[in-house]
Amino acid sequence: MFDLKTFLATLPNLPGVYRMIGADEAVLYVGKARDLKKRVSSYFNKSGLSPRIRLMVAKIARVDITVTRTEAEALLLENNLIKTLSPRYNILFRDDKSYPYLMISGHASPRLAYYRGTQDRKSRYFGPYPNAWAVRETVNLVQRVFGLRTCEDSVFANRSRPCLLYQIKRCSGPCVNAISPEDYAADVKRAVLFLEGKEDELLQDLTARMQAAAEKLEFELAAGYRNQIQNIARVREQQVIEGGAERDADIIAAVMEQGVWCVALAMVRGGRHLGDRHFFPKNTEAVSGAEVLEAFIEQHYQDKPIPPRIIVNQPLDAAALGELLSDQAGHKVRVIHNPQGESKVWLAMAEKGAQIAVMQQQAQSASQEARLGALREALDLPGLNRIECFDISHTMGEATVASCVVYDQGKMQNSEYRRYNISGITPGDDYAAMRDALTRRYRKLQETCEGDGKRPDLVLIDGGAGQLNVAKEVMAELGASDIVLIGVAKGPERKAGLEELVFTDGRTRQLRPDDPALHLIQTIRDEAHRFAITGHRAKRGKARVGSKLEDIPGVGPSRRRNLLAAFGGLDGVREATVEDLCRVEGVSRKLAEQIHAALR
Repeated sequence: MFDLKTFLATLPNLPGVYRMIGADEAVLYVGKARDLKKRVSSYFNKSGLSPRIRLMVAKIARVDITVTRTEAEALLLENNLIKTLSPRYNILFRDDKSYPYLMISGHASPRLAYYRGTQDRKSRYFGPYPNAWAVRETVNLVQRVFGLRTCEDSVFANRSRPCLLYQIKRCSGPCVNAISPEDYAADVKRAVLFLEGKEDELLQDLTARMQAAAEKLEFELAAGYRNQIQNIARVREQQVIEGGAERDADIIAAVMEQGVWCVALAMVRGGRHLGDRHFFPKNTEAVSGAEVLEAFIEQHYQDKPIPPRIIVNQPLDAAALGELLSDQAGHKVRVIHNPQGESKVWLAMAEKGAQIAVMQQQAQSASQEARLGALREALDLPGLNRIECFDISHTMGEATVASCVVYDQGKMQNSEYRRYNISGITPGDDYAAMRDALTRRYRKLQETCEGDGKRPDLVLIDGGAGQLNVAKEVMAELGASDIVLIGVAKGPERKAGLEELVFTDGRTRQLRPDDPALHLIQTIRDEAHRFAITGHRAKRGKARVGSKLEDIPGVGPSRRRNLLAAFGGLDGVREATVEDLCRVEGVSRKLAEQIHAALR
């Protein structure tokens, strides 16, 4: 044990980050403090610590500190360390995905689009949205009401006739000047007002335009404005959150249900509920709701925009947290507990959503456990936990891809999936492809991962005795014969439910179509098939884009790039007319006719 008394006496009264280190040099806990001396000393001087914290303190061999200029800077450092080190006693949230936005581009005829990634200054972004579905729903709504285009700029620049969206009145056709630039810009302006939640201003403008059109006897135009007003009114019928200028808010509720903590995040932007998302933290034994909520807020907003209001359901130091978030965001942020009015209704809905999410997760976990238990019994493998499955996908030997998917801890582990591009074999030789994939997978596993818990208990091979024998040979060569291998052969007429399990000793077995063990095998096998065919199609498409154009005499790398850029891909080139092709730099009429004929 380090000299605790001397250490505490020398701690500075400055903001910073502290790391609790165990005897084995493992980081037990990472925390931030406005005053390092007061915060760190509280762990050793307080008698009212929770059992969880007392257990952690008993394991501390030393404490490392890093002084920062501000508490906000300490928060950023703390979150980086938590993400990197995953300390045993920190409440951990996993949220690696960036959030999607709705974008109105900076083009002369702006495009409406789903967007995820780095933002530029030319375009306008609305959100963030909790998921892709919420963005696409809003895109569909805005497109239906205001008729903004959604096509790629390269497609827009080369249209000679309007697309189907124009025919069904979902786009006003700026690509072919079916609407004047001034009128299209006005529609864009109205869409922006709608997305900003300024419906009152928008409705006043539309009503005035409708009346003016009616007075001029332009009844068709007036009817268009009327339809827009009606569509917007329907949207307004949905509940909105009050708040005047502060109509952007996040509602965050931490709820324990059936011994499991869940945090529900509901996003409100422009006074409109965009949707919600649920998070299940780790390391939450004997923690309070306030601790869970504070950990979520600090970790979640590290690299995400912070709205002016955060409404919470747990008592915490709202003033201190609001001050910290304000420093981080660069604008005033209020953390509100015990809200009133519509905010209270939204918070109750978030709590209910968290309860339902826990029950759904528990039900799914119970179902998966039942399936895994049935498979353990059916195969007489009581220690079965981790399953890996392989599949091969190609088209007549073209663009062969092998997939490996992983089932562990009661669910599919997407981050551990792997694809293998197969080359150097006879096209269409599935046995050679399987040998290549298995060798690459398990040679690496034997060399780098042996003993770390990543070895599978069972490997499923999508195929019959031939593929299984190849797998058996590979495992013997690699010294991994202890891993159980089973082939999953398709039943008569490839009918689901009639699959046959093939064992390495020559036995075969058919489970009942309603057997939970078979359902688990089907789920894993189907996921391997999906993952393989997705990779194969991408590889095949990439190869065909290049080869089809390159096979045309006179189309080299430069002209190919120009064609693909002009029409947004091979499909666009294929649909283009000879006149369209002639407009591309470097393409003469004779060459355009050759390209047009070759791609038909």
